[in-house]
Amino acid sequence: MKRRDFVRAAAITAASYSRILGANDRLGMALIGTGRRGREVMRALLETRQVDLVGLCDIYDVQLERARQMLGKAQHESGRHEEILARPGVDAVLIATPDHWHLDMALDALKARKHVLLEKPAVHQHEEGAELYRAAKLSDRMVMVGTQQRSGPHYKRAKEEIFAQNKLGKILFVRTAWHDFGWQARQIPDEPKPANLDWVRFLGKTPYFEYKKARYDSWRYFPEYGGGILCDILNHWADVAVWMMNDATPVDAVATGGIYHARDGRVNPDTANAIIRYSSGWNLSFESTVWPLENPRPSVEFLGTEGTLDIARSDYIFKPRKAQPVQVKAEGPLELAQARNFVDACLKGAKLNSDVTTGLAGLLPCHMARAAYWTGKRMRYDAERNQIVTS
Repeated sequence: MKRRDFVRAAAITAASYSRILGANDRLGMALIGTGRRGREVMRALLETRQVDLVGLCDIYDVQLERARQMLGKAQHESGRHEEILARPGVDAVLIATPDHWHLDMALDALKARKHVLLEKPAVHQHEEGAELYRAAKLSDRMVMVGTQQRSGPHYKRAKEEIFAQNKLGKILFVRTAWHDFGWQARQIPDEPKPANLDWVRFLGKTPYFEYKKARYDSWRYFPEYGGGILCDILNHWADVAVWMMNDATPVDAVATGGIYHARDGRVNPDTANAIIRYSSGWNLSFESTVWPLENPRPSVEFLGTEGTLDIARSDYIFKPRKAQPVQVKAEGPLELAQARNFVDACLKGAKLNSDVTTGLAGLLPCHMARAAYWTGKRMRYDAERNQIVTS
């Protein structure tokens, strides 16, 4: 080979290598489910400056247009997630659909070898968790569950500086509360089904119901599609408790509540309490209503023999028994911290802050509380069979 040919070949090789590196510095993502939450999380992903929006998927063209207005146009659009998964340039997907679609879409994405950011709760039914876990473990793709507190710097600091050093002593109670959800308190007048909304696709494998606007627009009101406040809300705080306490083995659960105010056809409770007992000797308590009770600080409070910790999304307040309180404030939006971790995991192999294992651990007490609410009985977790049974 002549010298000029060698130099030319070397230049081509270097250019090709540079293009490969450039490609590996960016992540092509599709958003499946373009509702409010999906748009918010995708916006955070785009703010990392390492994500390209290449696909939008929704069963309703109005939601697609809202996504275009907020996020920009995407190369690929479809009402069927299978079509989006087959399109070129899609490296990863954000799944932000109603809960009853989570498992099937995550499995399809992994089969198509896409990285997955899955909104919480990871699965709609407890029995689905094992299948998601197996698929994630057998895949070489990243699967993150969207419990964004796991990515918050002040949450990590509390874990390292307070819990790892046992500064609270023996913790007996973990109290959680979160009220006032205007979005879930809405009274939704019925309207005819929009022409460009695929209602049969929305229902998926769930029992058939005639279209009602509330079943689509506030699907969390109905147990066929979502767990209501006993999953949607409790999942966040239970995840924090399980993480900090380093105890993913609940023993049993009780729950009560009901529809105390909303006479609008919803089925899931608008107000609920739950208590979950854990194997290492502590109780997790939860209370929530969608109605506007005074709730200036939705948080998780750890009560120990040597002090207390009250941790919220805005900050944490540590009160030792024999010293002055310490406040540590949050460092930016949790969604952005989560997005950066997901992108780093996909592009650089970084460890996920909230993988399938942690996602399912924080969800288990929610499924137990739901079972206790609907049966009216104390429910026990059978760890050997991975089942929730009557106590």
